[in-house]
Amino acid sequence: MDRRQTIQKEIMDLFRNHGKRSFRPKEIVKKLGYSDNTDYRLARAVLEELSQKGEIAAVKGNRFTFRPPAGRMEGRLSVHPSGYGFVAVEGFEQDFFVRSRRMNTAIDGDLVQIGLAARRPQDKRQQAEVLSVLQRKRTSAVGTFKHAGSYAFIIPDDKRLTHDIYVDLDSIEGVNDGDKVKVSIEGFEHRGAAPIGKILSIIGDPNDPSIQTLALAMSLGVEADFKEEVLQEAEAVSAQISRKEISRRLDVRNRTVFTIDPVDAKDFDDALHIHPLSKDRFEVGVHIADVSHYVVPQSELDASALERGTSVYLVDRVIPMLPEALSNDICSLKPDVDRLAFSCIFELDRSGTVHGFKVAETVIRSTHRLAYEDAQAIIEGGQGEHPLAESLGILQEMAVKLRAKRFKDGSIDFDLQEVRVVLDEKGHPIEIVPRLRQDSNRLIEEFMLLANRNVAAAFGSGDQPFAFRIHEPPDADRIMNLSRYVAAFGLELPHDEGSVNPTDINALLRAVVDRPEAAVVEHAALRAMSKARYDVSNHGHYGLSAAHYTHFTSPIRRYPDLIVHRLIKDQMASRKAPESEDLADMLQHCSEREIVATQAERESIKLKKVEFIQDHIGEEYSGVVAGVSKFGVYIELDVLLVEGMVHVRDMSDDYYEYDESSFSLVGSGSGKRYRPGDKVRVLVAGASIENREIDFSFVR
Repeated sequence: MDRRQTIQKEIMDLFRNHGKRSFRPKEIVKKLGYSDNTDYRLARAVLEELSQKGEIAAVKGNRFTFRPPAGRMEGRLSVHPSGYGFVAVEGFEQDFFVRSRRMNTAIDGDLVQIGLAARRPQDKRQQAEVLSVLQRKRTSAVGTFKHAGSYAFIIPDDKRLTHDIYVDLDSIEGVNDGDKVKVSIEGFEHRGAAPIGKILSIIGDPNDPSIQTLALAMSLGVEADFKEEVLQEAEAVSAQISRKEISRRLDVRNRTVFTIDPVDAKDFDDALHIHPLSKDRFEVGVHIADVSHYVVPQSELDASALERGTSVYLVDRVIPMLPEALSNDICSLKPDVDRLAFSCIFELDRSGTVHGFKVAETVIRSTHRLAYEDAQAIIEGGQGEHPLAESLGILQEMAVKLRAKRFKDGSIDFDLQEVRVVLDEKGHPIEIVPRLRQDSNRLIEEFMLLANRNVAAAFGSGDQPFAFRIHEPPDADRIMNLSRYVAAFGLELPHDEGSVNPTDINALLRAVVDRPEAAVVEHAALRAMSKARYDVSNHGHYGLSAAHYTHFTSPIRRYPDLIVHRLIKDQMASRKAPESEDLADMLQHCSEREIVATQAERESIKLKKVEFIQDHIGEEYSGVVAGVSKFGVYIELDVLLVEGMVHVRDMSDDYYEYDESSFSLVGSGSGKRYRPGDKVRVLVAGASIENREIDFSFVR
């Protein structure tokens, strides 16, 4: 056996012994003890050869990993609107590319089995073919109804569904041509054919602004209506609290309890109280709606709440996780009525240091319902005679110190500007304004964070199953890309081979605060972060620099919080908790539903922004370059607070190419350069409601 064959055998043995783990070439050489340059070059050549033969797979970050025999794997399919797709396989850092003609009958979101093709030298990604659909993720879709005489079909709103859906003519009664409808996806007549289905419900006329928003959310997988049996179960829940129930709880109705929420909120999850214990010590109660008392496992209410996973806050409405009989009434911590709560009772000093902590089932009675604006006025001293003035003053003092300590300990200070779209009575946008984050918002945030951290530390440190909110450290490649990106602005992000301390992220954000590119750098840093998710295993929370973290404070609108309440009660009562495997499945589902809800919320805002800008087509505005790609320049307008793009195809004054080294678009003849943070002047050229896109052109 010659040296090349020996190296090939040793490399394959390494991959087989490490299963799904991936390695960089340098790691392989180090693990196998190759020290001279000849062996290193041979190892690199062998890796490329094995990859082309299909015995190993090249994955993201110049890494290689073992490919199972026969090249068959399972993964989740994501389809691009152009028709091709990618399959994400657990253990592989890079997805597998699937051409449209190799999709079989798979559609976006399906769990599929794929077969891998031998990788050619010119292939940027490993290619695959869908062999079979193991699990159909989507059973329905939303789209526009079209009747063409002897047949009818739906044009899906979600562009990732690349085929029209043909519908049973027996299901189209009462549907008008052009209506938005929800349709089942029941199968395919044969491979390569369009899917077939039946109309499940009529959403309405797409020219109605409220229907546009609702159809958008439903097309992304948000369930709008509750089943009748769920509503009946909710209506049957009694608001009366028995004396027996009160007697077994900690009664804090003698405390001055209050809520602080958005002015239009109805689902009051949380309330606070503060009571002096001595000159420098205070009892602070963080009271959370006791949803688990009313929503019990195996009920229709519980099954529905789990399926939804979260409430969805669209631009013009809330689609609640629980029916309004519970979310806006029985569970909501409304003023002047007795309510059941699950409470964190702290003993704190004025610095926010915790000297005592317990969790208890309580009964409370809120005495004040404040909007954030009301609380802010009290904090600023504008309502000195208000009965809560002293309490809010002390809580604000604590919150400021808690926040300062949190950032000192490494919590990352992302403070991205959010916007609020103001609608008229018909649902049309009339103004886009910054969403203010004031001291009153931060006060509530700090005490919710305090509760979540202490609950996780107290109940998530033992052997019993628990539900954590985790945020893992960012991927090394992303951090190295971020470091290169900010270097283009003369900024530095220290890191050790892609490992970065949160305090260095904060230093970067502070360094850019007053610079034109502040927003784009902050967005870039946020994109480099991992996504927070729910898990039974505790990996800490990187962004909060917390060893233990969970979600406890919003059970009306988040199912994981309801899970956490139940797990804590199980521990307190020494009851058997759910199996970890079942809990893990629920938490993964909730993480997926959170992504859907976030997308629906963002897209609904984007929809109204596009509608708003349609009245401003042909007008000129100042803006800032928010990003650059080979496709064009992304602009955010200063005044109107909307984002759009100048397509490179419309930049006719020169031939522009993307310069990766400076993250800018450069004219080959003039040398003119567009880079993030640049101030520009643009014309609003067009806006597409259907695609939720805004087009600009540069003003010369």
